[in-house]
Amino acid sequence: MISVGTALLSLTTGSLAVPVVSEPSTTFSTAPAVTPPVRPHTNVTEHGPYTGPPPTTTGALTTDVLAPSIAALPPGPDAFKYPSDGKLHAPLPAPYTPSGGLGTNGSVPVYRMLTDFDYESVALALYQEWIELDLFHWGLATFSVEDFEEAGLTAEDRFLIEHMANQEVGHATLLSNMLGAEAPVQCSYNYPVSNVREYIDFCQKLTRYGEAGVYGFLPHLNARDVAQLLLQSITTEARQQLIFRQFEGLFPMPEWFEVGIPQSWAWTLLAPYISSCPANQTRLVWQNFPALHILNQPNPARINGSNVWNETTGGYTNTLSTADIKEDESCLNSTEVGVNCSPGISRNRTNPLSYPGRQVFLQWDEPGQPIGPNNSYITNTTANPPMFAAWVSQLNVTYTPLEEIKDNSAWTVQPNMETFAGDPAVNGTIFLVLTDLDLYVTPFNLTMLNPHVYAVGMYQSG
Repeated sequence: MISVGTALLSLTTGSLAVPVVSEPSTTFSTAPAVTPPVRPHTNVTEHGPYTGPPPTTTGALTTDVLAPSIAALPPGPDAFKYPSDGKLHAPLPAPYTPSGGLGTNGSVPVYRMLTDFDYESVALALYQEWIELDLFHWGLATFSVEDFEEAGLTAEDRFLIEHMANQEVGHATLLSNMLGAEAPVQCSYNYPVSNVREYIDFCQKLTRYGEAGVYGFLPHLNARDVAQLLLQSITTEARQQLIFRQFEGLFPMPEWFEVGIPQSWAWTLLAPYISSCPANQTRLVWQNFPALHILNQPNPARINGSNVWNETTGGYTNTLSTADIKEDESCLNSTEVGVNCSPGISRNRTNPLSYPGRQVFLQWDEPGQPIGPNNSYITNTTANPPMFAAWVSQLNVTYTPLEEIKDNSAWTVQPNMETFAGDPAVNGTIFLVLTDLDLYVTPFNLTMLNPHVYAVGMYQSG
């Protein structure tokens, strides 16, 4: 008598070379999972500058202010305590689990704000998600199929923009659910573009300060569970920024590290493009700095993108303008490698957009101007007149002196430095701010620079 186990072994041994193909004999079905609803949203029907009555409330949200700035302190008492020698120095709370970490003690995550810092930071991120949702839809509705195709963007490219808008529905829903009933809602917007090339450039700059603004505050959130979900949304936004660079014919990721910026810089760059918001809209605490205009901002639509003057649609994002580009000066329709800037997976430029030693001409606004939703915020600075340009890119903040300062204008020189050997620090879409002091800061404490910031802008270095 053969045991069952032996019989199975025998069958298995004798059939190793025989392929087994399963064929369906019946239909299986499962009950659909419960799908959480998205936050209600609409296509915004009004766009353009604010034309309504003067606001009844002006300025950023505020309570009692304890000090004009946060004082610099030495490293914490335990900053150098851990030996960092690759060995374990405490009992393991569970198998294969080293001691330490935040939010690792088994407590159930609740995904809600724990401090004013949490709420104001995530509310800012939600303002950003709402404008992206509208901007992506607006471009598809405003420009014709022929307009997009003339810029080298096909039906599949347009569908990708539509898909990115759908991603923003999810992001806005996620952040709204974590913020609660008073979460900011959709507003109406005003975009500084008149054609597809300008639109794509504005999109890649807007998604840049969107991701950089979250990178700046993410490690500082008290609510670590909220930070986890926000991280999983902002990484998608980083991919959007890369896609828009490809649509613009730029090298997709010239930097080795992405940059993080303070919330007030992100709000400064975002607020000018929000025209009006509904009554009782949740207000923000963040500062609005004056605009920095880069008079010879590099123009990616040109064959020689660094040989430019006054070719932007305004300050803050310093979005490219195509108004003065002649057909033989445009890189869009060229077939020459190194010159062609039509949409592509990757493009190299024979003539770089910028370079170390380039003279950069600057002009800046005075504070005290109404801006943002319903013109209800006021630009402000606590800095003395600017003396330096701070180039904020990757892991670096590098200062160059302002030269020939006169009547809110000056020039400076693009610095020559590398993050690490082989990685030019000033590359890609970066942030340029004017300061009254060359304060030493690092990515984790960049907000310490805020009291010394006079104006904020974006520089298209590559």
